[in-house]
Amino acid sequence: MSDESGSGPGSGTRHAVVIGGSLAGLLAARVLADHAERVTVVERDRYPEEADQRAGVPQGRHLHVLLEGGRQALELLLPGVVDELLAEGAPRLGMPEAVVQWQAGSWQRRMDAVVHILTPSRPLLERAVRRRVLADPRVTAVQATEAVGLSGDARRVRGVLVRERGAGRAGEPRLIPADLVVDASGRGSRAPRWLAELGAQPPREDTIDTGLAYGTRVYRHDRHADDTDAAGYFVVPDPGRPYGGVALPVEDGRFLVTLSGLRGQEPPAEGEAFEEFAARLPHPVLRDWMAKAEPVSPVYGFRATANVRRRYDLPGRRPAGFLATGDALCTFNPVYGQGMAVAALGAVALRDALADRRRPPTTARVQRALLRASRQAWDISAGADKKMPGAVGSAARPAPLDRPLGWYMARVQRRVAVDPEVSAVFRPVLSLTRPLSALLAPRVARAVLLRPEPAVLDAPPLWRDAAGG
Repeated sequence: MSDESGSGPGSGTRHAVVIGGSLAGLLAARVLADHAERVTVVERDRYPEEADQRAGVPQGRHLHVLLEGGRQALELLLPGVVDELLAEGAPRLGMPEAVVQWQAGSWQRRMDAVVHILTPSRPLLERAVRRRVLADPRVTAVQATEAVGLSGDARRVRGVLVRERGAGRAGEPRLIPADLVVDASGRGSRAPRWLAELGAQPPREDTIDTGLAYGTRVYRHDRHADDTDAAGYFVVPDPGRPYGGVALPVEDGRFLVTLSGLRGQEPPAEGEAFEEFAARLPHPVLRDWMAKAEPVSPVYGFRATANVRRRYDLPGRRPAGFLATGDALCTFNPVYGQGMAVAALGAVALRDALADRRRPPTTARVQRALLRASRQAWDISAGADKKMPGAVGSAARPAPLDRPLGWYMARVQRRVAVDPEVSAVFRPVLSLTRPLSALLAPRVARAVLLRPEPAVLDAPPLWRDAAGG
């Protein structure tokens, strides 16, 4: 990578450092290994040998969904890794066929699958990616080590200051020199402050926070004991019905159940009260399912659900040799299940920007490419959250086009519930494999605007045939 102020990392890069060794950091390291002599991943935790939880992934015990767009991107970066996940038991669910789903005031017909999602546990997915990436001799992980600052000045970042975990403030930081530093440290990134300490301009932050909180519990459940062929349940919250719930399978015959509520209406952490909270959903189907299942874990809570976008792409006094990716760049309300997909899409964007021979991959140009990779997910997540009651933040104020687009999208969602033609476009958009503009195509617009309003499906389709699919 070159930059306007002089030579920099790129095809001649000697050493790249990635701060953060979770999914976004590992995939960035995979890409950078093709452009640098060495890549060092700085990770606060010690990696477990098996698919176990670790403290550095605060959402690790919660449900993770790999959308179709993320699956495709992951396979581009690590060919064969999806088959490995499936062989290790990661469920693959066809949507809308496999899941009983309530959204926008109606149950969804369980029509033929349009897209598929993977629902492995986060530790299983990370282990598969970690094994692949760290098997590359060009990539080294420095574990149990935290980044505490950047080295350089307002013109260029030249390294990362690190300290061993447990050394405390008395521990002397050491410098890892680098030609390129990539911040993949997650939603708690301290890079804006570090850049300001170098005399550079920190990024503007766009935020939307609904105050949504959720709790997750692990269950075991005999699917053969149910009077249904559904693989899972999903109740999507909206402005008029702010409670949500989802039950989906992971590997080893387990299910993760997540219940959510907005600020002041958070699900409780005590097991019996958690299950009673499910009665707030618009139908007892999920609570009935939970009553037949065996809980095998405590309830784990999570509250950091704000949408935050750090605008490193905007003009400003920022140094060359520094990039942000993953949640350190753009983080979403986890209820929409976009984070892992965007991490993989961001790595593909990084790969493509560095491989572009038509234009030199300057720091600013690559950073803009990384933000573009997250834009559709942001538009979906932030666009939905700014309509929720009590939403606050710098980007929560409605834009001029929000009202007409919201009216149109409400009609889209009502038709998606029963119309295979609209569903065939809508679901790939949500899965990040088709652009949002596909929903405005003439064929879709005619169905949305000219056809009579569909009848509401007011009972959950427990069997696919009962849904008319």
